[in-house]
Amino acid sequence: MKLSKTLAGTRRTCLALLAATALAAPLAAQAQLREVTYLLPAPGTLPAFGPWMLAQAKGYYEQEGLKVNFVTARGGVDVAKQIGAGNAVIGGAIGDTPIIARAQGIPVKAVAVLGSGSLTQLVSHKDERIESPRELKGKTVTVLAYTDTTYYALLGMLSKVGLTKNDVNIQAAGPAGVWQQFAAKKATAMAGVPDWTVSAMDAGAQVDILPADIYFKSMAQAILTSDEVIQKDPQLVQKLVRATLRGMKDIMADPKAATAAYVNHVPAHKGKEASILKAFELYNKYVYAGQKVPGMMDEARLGELQKFYVTNGVVPKETPLKDLYTNQFVGK
Repeated sequence: MKLSKTLAGTRRTCLALLAATALAAPLAAQAQLREVTYLLPAPGTLPAFGPWMLAQAKGYYEQEGLKVNFVTARGGVDVAKQIGAGNAVIGGAIGDTPIIARAQGIPVKAVAVLGSGSLTQLVSHKDERIESPRELKGKTVTVLAYTDTTYYALLGMLSKVGLTKNDVNIQAAGPAGVWQQFAAKKATAMAGVPDWTVSAMDAGAQVDILPADIYFKSMAQAILTSDEVIQKDPQLVQKLVRATLRGMKDIMADPKAATAAYVNHVPAHKGKEASILKAFELYNKYVYAGQKVPGMMDEARLGELQKFYVTNGVVPKETPLKDLYTNQFVGK
């Protein structure tokens, strides 16, 4: 009798220990995650940041031993400044942001580019029948701001057909106005990103999309970090790049499944699944596709882009290309 009581007590103790271990395991795993602040150039709820949100939603950062906290900065150049100052180890911008940052003495590099296409497209009203930037002469075109990459991409497209900013009425309309003015037909076209194109379409606009790449090879979104972090903590950079690129690959492989996972993670988009899917499909078509190695920077493209920035007085002189990027973290 005493033996059976002893066995029962031992069994209860074992069960209690197992329960405690089961509870402690995930807590211990969480405690071991390294916290990282990831700066984004705009609110993370924008579909543009789908790869990052999916990587978070699907636990790709956690699988790398990381707990990523996204913080919104004031544009890509601000992201570069904060990283250069050591206020964050990683951030998002455009692939050409290091050109501007390095010219200001900010020691940052692009460590991955999310796609071979340009983030910017020339979007026009279907009934305007715009088949070339040349046909924008005397017309109104909206951009986000005169210091934004959409503006520089528009200037680049115009320059390839012999036009300058003086030949077109370019309006800096802000993040909402850029597509709202276009959708209201107060502008013939906009230099926009897929997010804005979908917003304009949802507002009733019938659009034609002309990829900037045909005329001017600006860049897709990029992951930026500092020279110091690359040197001192390359494993951290590798983990962040690998996890984020997995998010992009998920959108490319199955945009419908990616939309469901994304909306579940970003509840602000509940009920807007059709719009998110449309945005992801535009990113797949115009931005993400075509890279031989996901994340890889095209050095020749970057070089041509830098020459344009110097010629147009955006930066005073060229920086050695190897100072602007590294491909050491992609393809792994």
